[in-house]
Amino acid sequence: MLAARVLPSLLRRSMPSVAVSASRTFSSCTAAAASESFLRAKDAIKDLPERPGNDVMLQLYALFKQATEGANKSPAPGMMDFVGKAKWSAWHDLGDISKEEAEARYIALCKSLGADVDGTGAAAAATATDAPAAPEGEYTTLIVERKENGVVVATMNRPAKKNAISMDMYLELQRVMAETAADPKARALVLTGKGDWYSSGNDLSNFTENMPAGGPGEMAKNAAALLKGFVASFIDFPLPLIAAVNGPAVGIPVTTLGLCDFVYASHTATFETPFTRLGQSPEACSSVVFPRIMGRARANEVLLAGKKLTAAEACEWGLVNEVFSSTDFKAQVAARADAVAALPPQSMRLSKELINSTQQAELHAVNAAECVLLQERWVSDECMGAIMAFMSRKK
Repeated sequence: MLAARVLPSLLRRSMPSVAVSASRTFSSCTAAAASESFLRAKDAIKDLPERPGNDVMLQLYALFKQATEGANKSPAPGMMDFVGKAKWSAWHDLGDISKEEAEARYIALCKSLGADVDGTGAAAAATATDAPAAPEGEYTTLIVERKENGVVVATMNRPAKKNAISMDMYLELQRVMAETAADPKARALVLTGKGDWYSSGNDLSNFTENMPAGGPGEMAKNAAALLKGFVASFIDFPLPLIAAVNGPAVGIPVTTLGLCDFVYASHTATFETPFTRLGQSPEACSSVVFPRIMGRARANEVLLAGKKLTAAEACEWGLVNEVFSSTDFKAQVAARADAVAALPPQSMRLSKELINSTQQAELHAVNAAECVLLQERWVSDECMGAIMAFMSRKK
């Protein structure tokens, strides 16, 4: 499921009202009946008491487009058009299935969600035969493990790139958080990295490749929207969120730790936020959360001066709960995650909601303000020069 704040209401925004053609390969009587059900389904899905998750919304969007326009022959959007890319991919993945099949699957999916497709005046009960086959989507930048006790482990899986966060990884991290939050069996989410690094932060090719038609200004606007939604996923995540920092972390993998509920670190981990060196500014609410966690003086050392913390220092300064040897790090984290998962789930969820209730609105406001400033910084000469100099040193 793609995160709700990055891929908002695809159905309401993207599905035009269309007249379904009566020119079908099957009988006109069957076509008319199917078209009537299709149009009822399109309207009925808007009346559901709860909006479906974004993975379902993408399926609805793709099937609707396939049923009304046929196979996706349009060019792919640029990589910075995150919403457009997700919608295009969902439609493109349907391949050459017929309009009739897409229409039937759209109707079945609406029924499975409880939409009043048959016009009975009450939501139709979902049955196993109503629901179309919808295997869980695969991840390309994460390894996601769902344990029987409800612990979900999402491992950033770009070890050759030190788990640098690409645009796809941003979307997939939001997706796994949204899926886990919506899963009634889930009890906690663990974020970690594969290999020696937790994450080296933003993949700087995000800023240097595939520039959109609108140039750097459009790129910065799109990136700020993505970042805002990404951080909002942390702010709003309703279950225990556990960071297992298995190695060095740089940039946003560090700042988002302040929004996690439990942070455990390997003794090999380090923590660095080189914002000013790159002509940028803090994100992930760290401008407010870090001073509260470690005090203003120490937060200034981290956020302004770019001081790199060892695992022991991060623990002493309050950013990390516990530090373990790398030899038994995974086992130690697993034991603590299992212990959290064993606690009464409703009590855990409500307690976290209570703890966060006094600051949630503030954090969203801080997130928005930080993204506005970053959007400005990303197009500044200072930032562009710093990034290009950094890229040159890497070559």
